Amino acid sequence: MRAKTVPHVEYEILRHILDELDISDVVTEMVPEGDEVAKKRFDRGARGLLKLLRNLMDRRVHRLPKEHPDYRAKGGGE
Repeated sequence: MRAKTVPHVEYEILRHILDELDISDVVTEMVPEGDEVAKKRFDRGARGLLKLLRNLMDRRVHRLPKEHPDYRAKGGGE
């Protein structure tokens, strides 16, 4: 689908990041084997960032083109 609005582009970039980004190298670098404290800290940070990215996406769905499969009218209806 052609880029129709700036929020449409932002949404698609965020979706691509969530679908395609492999953070395994970051995990390997930041969480030494057997370090439960670092693992717990990393998991918490990753969950928080995931929540933030999903919130950014949710704030754009009502501004997607109406024919986009993820489009939702503001307020949750169509």
